[in-house]
Amino acid sequence: MAGRQSSGPTRVLVVANRTAAAQRLLDAVERRAATAPCRFTLLVPDVEDRRDADWTLESARRLLAKAAGRPVGGLAGGPDPFVAVQEAVATGAFDEIIISTLPRRMSKWLRRDLVARVRGLGLPVTAIIPGDRPRRSLDDMADDAMAMTGDAYHAASRGTGRED
Repeated sequence: MAGRQSSGPTRVLVVANRTAAAQRLLDAVERRAATAPCRFTLLVPDVEDRRDADWTLESARRLLAKAAGRPVGGLAGGPDPFVAVQEAVATGAFDEIIISTLPRRMSKWLRRDLVARVRGLGLPVTAIIPGDRPRRSLDDMADDAMAMTGDAYHAASRGTGRED
């Protein structure tokens, strides 16, 4: 797996086209920016010519910059989204990737298994897919267990085996 190349802010490649200004993506960028210093770059693939992506790039970059709390760079990719991501990652300029797609029933990217293919490039990947519920980590579940109060927690911690 590729490691971080720099000691500065985490460099995050955001891959989106029709969802580039979607609230789910803006919220994810805001949350990610709140965890540690980041520098975001929006890649809009599935375009033959940069001019085709300009409206998306400029509009989405402004909204993403507001969510990130700093300017967001922009790249336009060719007609194959995987190749566009692969070329961007090959520069060594990114530490992680966020991919925003349309819902599963509409997404060509998901039908082409883009998220799994991009994960194969060796960087951490977060997928923002409308309709999918975020996966809970074991740490989240442990935090929930620790937050239990009263007899339920105490019975569980004592291992009494009583069912309520």
